[in-house]
Amino acid sequence: MKNTDAEEMLLNNTSLDELIKMRIEKEFMDDLKKSKEKPKKREYTNIKDVPKDRIFSKCSVFRCFNRNTKCETFINGIQADALLGVQDTVRKKILQGELSAYIADDSYIKFEKAVF
Repeated sequence: MKNTDAEEMLLNNTSLDELIKMRIEKEFMDDLKKSKEKPKKREYTNIKDVPKDRIFSKCSVFRCFNRNTKCETFINGIQADALLGVQDTVRKKILQGELSAYIADDSYIKFEKAVF
């Protein structure tokens, strides 16, 4: 609602309650439009930029290269964390952003991206 419309309504004896009601309805409709829009996802390719709680989650993707079979696959952060096993020092370095790749058994695992 423009200022000139509000002034005109006041001059035409429109009640203040009606103006407030119109304003609330307009704000409600604007909020409804915003809620229907899909949120934009952001892609992180540097592990230092990813929040610590999202590194080993479904949001992140790791590239896994098996050195025995020479196969490359993509796994999520939960699977990458499981492959870490008991390597707590490596896990801490990854969470701090110091490492983006590690070796587990016969696999080379590297952080690829996180999308959320």
